[in-house]
Amino acid sequence: MSTATTPLPAAKDVKDLFEGLLGKSCEFHEGGTLDAAGKNLVATYVDDTTVLRALVAIDLPLAVFTGAAIGLMPPGGAQDLVADGELPKNHRDNAAEVLNIMASLFNTPGAPHLRLYTHHAPGEGLAGDVSANLAKRGGRVDYSVEVKGYGKGALAVVLV
Repeated sequence: MSTATTPLPAAKDVKDLFEGLLGKSCEFHEGGTLDAAGKNLVATYVDDTTVLRALVAIDLPLAVFTGAAIGLMPPGGAQDLVADGELPKNHRDNAAEVLNIMASLFNTPGAPHLRLYTHHAPGEGLAGDVSANLAKRGGRVDYSVEVKGYGKGALAVVLV
């Protein structure tokens, strides 16, 4: 069994990834308020033996704003979707692609290679181990994220 551990990605690296993919400036502040039991888009990351190693969750507003920004959709429509509590498939798919590329942030020298395994839309049931890890307090970092012109949401990166 490997003793190498996966590090939490640096805030600057997460911010740079979002800004690069969305083509928008983003404000990142540690200490976001992701509700582990709320409406979140949750990505699971596994190592080469399909052992769960990390999770990334973005709340519904950030999922909608990310999906809209990467798809060059208007902010007003995205804000209406958030107000209605909706995450259409195209927004979900766009946001999931950002979560897929986030796997690169875990792949540092000496750490196990991680890849996106699954993603679950808000309202979809989560496996017990995923829910338990998403609710834990240690081994994680939470951010408040504002996508310029769109709005604010929350993001959590959790190591398993």
